[in-house]
Amino acid sequence: MSIFDRQRLTDATFKLDIQRMRQGWYTDKYFTNIANMLAILSQQGYHYNGKYHNLPAGISPEAIACGDLEVEMQWFTRRPGETIVVGIDKSLEMLRLCTGYWNGDSFVNTADRLQIEAVHDGCKVCGDGNPDNVQPVLRVRGRYRDFAILETPTLGILTRASRVATNVYETFIAARGKPVLFFPARFDLHEAQAADGYAYNIALQRFNHDYASTLGPFVSTDAQGDWWGGAGGGTVSHSAIACFFGDTAEAMLAFARVVPLPISRIALVDFNNDCVSDSLRVCKAMFDEYIRLLEAGQPEEAERYKLYGVRMDTGKNLRDASISPLGDPELDLGVNPRLVFNLRQALDSAWEGWSVAPRWRETAQQFCKAVKIVVSGGFNPERIRRFERLMVPADIYAVGSSLFDNHGSTVADFTADVVRVKVNDQWVDLAKVGRHACDNPDLEAVIWK
Repeated sequence: MSIFDRQRLTDATFKLDIQRMRQGWYTDKYFTNIANMLAILSQQGYHYNGKYHNLPAGISPEAIACGDLEVEMQWFTRRPGETIVVGIDKSLEMLRLCTGYWNGDSFVNTADRLQIEAVHDGCKVCGDGNPDNVQPVLRVRGRYRDFAILETPTLGILTRASRVATNVYETFIAARGKPVLFFPARFDLHEAQAADGYAYNIALQRFNHDYASTLGPFVSTDAQGDWWGGAGGGTVSHSAIACFFGDTAEAMLAFARVVPLPISRIALVDFNNDCVSDSLRVCKAMFDEYIRLLEAGQPEEAERYKLYGVRMDTGKNLRDASISPLGDPELDLGVNPRLVFNLRQALDSAWEGWSVAPRWRETAQQFCKAVKIVVSGGFNPERIRRFERLMVPADIYAVGSSLFDNHGSTVADFTADVVRVKVNDQWVDLAKVGRHACDNPDLEAVIWK
């Protein structure tokens, strides 16, 4: 699965569309054109007959069958800085199941003739943006026409999954060890959720490994956990509150009563654009029911009404009712530091105004102080770093579309180059100008069972 368990995932996990992949359905057409051309040249017995080859002096390509040429190809990212590599296992399964050629209606698999080296998912590579100075994550030697059509899909999964994983990893760093909820499902096609959730989980494991952390995963859909055995989590939506006519406290009481206990009770408190008031109402309503059940001798049932947290998702064009209209409109809109400070202070002191029996006062104080604050709505590493610099008392960051960011420093495009060819049983350097064969100490020989 990754560097963390040294096991590789198989197609039992990925469920590849093998038949159509073998036919080039997912391949840029110029690769299928070249693969077909090379196959036809092989059938015709063509041998190199040109005059301007780039082979070193003393090596002649005469009588070399270009259609059957063996090459060495390397896959690498052009993202500067560190990249968390994800997508290797799926790429290897594409090579294992779809390398070969068609003989009439039958596919002849030749994957066993390839020599493959690869890193594990979760490895780091570093680059300076110079394609002449890279760390390959995958290296393949074999007859080019047998795996030419797999360049597109292998690059696709490596680019997508590594970009998401690296963006997630950098978000965890920005959050300085606080939980990051993975909320980007609504910003892309549902077919991508399994790969995206897997990338998130690999990034989380990498962060825990690098920073001696023990954070657990939180994805929002079951599909995001498909490849690693996770399951989606979530609490209350704005639409749910609408079903209770905007009464956030009543919605949470119903939620707590009905939803299984393992699901955290996190109230969404911005429906009425009054996060502080609604948080206090929810907190008091949940506490009252909690104490009622304790006094009735039902401690297990009382656990249903422990408020784990409140989440703010205030629109970036709104100023919450708890913030003075005299403030700076650019700083006070949306979920902002002042709002979080206001809410934390209000929660911590809420119990002081409650009519609580003396024996429950300490319980009430602990109940309020234990409520976590979850912030969401347009968060990215830069914004999170600002919150952390200001020591904003946010406990959890829910992050969505920025985890798919793909511009500037977040572009994690992968590419692949032929860097050597086999001539007369000798491997010879041959690459486009500006590229050459590079190495990576984390590459390991891949042995298929």
